[in-house]
Amino acid sequence: MKVTKLTYLLVIAVALTFASTGCRKRPVGITDINKSGTRVGEQGPKGPGDTTGRTATTDQGPVGQPGDGGGIQSDKWGNPDNFNEDRGALAAHTVRFDFDSAVVKSSEKSNVEAAGAYLKANPKVGLRVEGNCDERGTEEYNRALGERRALAIRELIVGGGVEGDRVVTVSFGKDKPEALGHDEAAWAINRRGVFVVLIPK
Repeated sequence: MKVTKLTYLLVIAVALTFASTGCRKRPVGITDINKSGTRVGEQGPKGPGDTTGRTATTDQGPVGQPGDGGGIQSDKWGNPDNFNEDRGALAAHTVRFDFDSAVVKSSEKSNVEAAGAYLKANPKVGLRVEGNCDERGTEEYNRALGERRALAIRELIVGGGVEGDRVVTVSFGKDKPEALGHDEAAWAINRRGVFVVLIPK
């Protein structure tokens, strides 16, 4: 009888031990680690199965448009009622990307530096970086790739000393081609990051 009670108590103690150590709740407010090891601006897995970056599927238009929660936004520069757009000021400094890449090539860094210099010389304006892709690949994949391209450019601008809240991003994926052809020449033109200067009203 005593052995049975002792065994019963031992089983309960073991069960309580497993319950207290095996069922811990995840702490609140912890940021998930990017397990792919890919930094902004680096190339992740290729093809439609790519899961680096944020999967960007919304029914409200391009990632980063005001109201859809995508891209990098700020209170001031995320609301189009607060500013006018100037697409011409930095049009000559569009950044071109290699196929399936979000790495800013060394040959394109002078364009990024020009955008940073413009912001430093005009401290009251903001900048939107628009990431774009060629027509190949799925809608979802290209949205994510366009976002990585815009973020890679933004990272370099902010790293050059521009306040982060002045630079917002958006991805249009393959929705806004600059060239309408279906060959490598057109695709090379469409793989780009575009600068739009935001002028306060």
